[in-house]
Amino acid sequence: MKNGLIDKLNGRRAVIGVVGLGYVGLPLVLRYIETGYPVIGFDVDPAKPKALLAGESYIEHIDATPLKAATQAGRFAATTDFARAAEADAIILCVPTPLNDHREPDLSFVTGSVEAVVPHMRAGQVLSLESTTYPGTTEEELRPRLEAAGFTIGEDVFLVYSPEREDPANVSFTTRTIPKVVGGSTPACLEAGQALYGQVIDRTVPVSSTQAAEMTKILENTYRAVNIALVNELKVVAERMGIDIFEVIRAAATKPFGFTPFFPGPGLGGHCIPIDPFYLTWKARAHGVTTKFIELAGEVNTAMPDYVVAKVAEALNDHGKPIKGSRILVLGLAYKANVDDVRESPSIVLMEKLQAKGARIAYSDPHVPVFPHMRRHHFELASTPLSEASLAGFDCVLLATAHNRFDWELIRKAPLVIDTRGVYDPEPGHIYRA
Repeated sequence: MKNGLIDKLNGRRAVIGVVGLGYVGLPLVLRYIETGYPVIGFDVDPAKPKALLAGESYIEHIDATPLKAATQAGRFAATTDFARAAEADAIILCVPTPLNDHREPDLSFVTGSVEAVVPHMRAGQVLSLESTTYPGTTEEELRPRLEAAGFTIGEDVFLVYSPEREDPANVSFTTRTIPKVVGGSTPACLEAGQALYGQVIDRTVPVSSTQAAEMTKILENTYRAVNIALVNELKVVAERMGIDIFEVIRAAATKPFGFTPFFPGPGLGGHCIPIDPFYLTWKARAHGVTTKFIELAGEVNTAMPDYVVAKVAEALNDHGKPIKGSRILVLGLAYKANVDDVRESPSIVLMEKLQAKGARIAYSDPHVPVFPHMRRHHFELASTPLSEASLAGFDCVLLATAHNRFDWELIRKAPLVIDTRGVYDPEPGHIYRA
């Protein structure tokens, strides 16, 4: 069973099924298509398969036009019908793993996807989870569901965890060139996992278990979260001392060893860094361990939007204006520069906090023309075009995301600028750092 599956994967004859056609799943679909595999994409949102079959992308930095040719050649299909999972030799789950209202893991997308595909699975398939999650998820949530369906893991089906490492719009590192960590439930599962990814990724990195692979991704993002918390805290200290923290970080970064630069901001955003450490702390508590250091970093980062709002209030007060009733333009809705990804964006948190204090909110983002539909946030807003006249109509411009497409000389002409990204040098009474 295993050898036949591996032969199909190595020979690029295996049909690849990708569940979840978003920022992680769609680049993976394109990479398998590019390498010559037939692919079926699955998503619960019918608009996504419809767009992809027409060669249209709903993610700004991803060109989906190759999918139209692949569709015409019979090498790509996209559907909401999970019964077609039976046609795939490999099924890769790329679905969200958010937090619930209590900042605890919400695995409903993972378990829902597994329960949608397992009834249609057959012997000779490999199932891989890529969604970031706490160590133990694959063995505790996926394995029992497969075994309850009558499968024997490592003999007739193969279970893998291989964390996604996508960095949207990063032209230096792509799906192909980012090394792929792979862990299997059994040695046979690991072999199948390496065959699954070995033809499309330049380098696979095998680890001893699915738990080790899950922990690897949590470590990567917790490392970033903790270091960002450090510079966010130092930003506050440096500001009180009259020191430019961005100048300090750039100077420290000239050391050729032992230092990696991280930069402060208005909070954490994206689908990983604000969430993953909480997955780890939740699981650690189940083992009787309190992760004080990680939880403190989470508190520091979570407090950053409140720090920024306080700086906005201070700057407006210097101009004789309260937050209540002030017109505030937030620059950049996306969580990081030069993408259209708004997941967990601190910009949205800032908008909500400022609006709750009575401010009249608008935003401008060349990558996000209309405020998108989101599960927990809602604004009936479209991006405000920038001009001298439009900027003059705001009491305050809050620079939250430093897109390259912003005209920084134009924005400098606004009456009041609050800069959270270190784009400008501070100017008393005009440009404030936050």
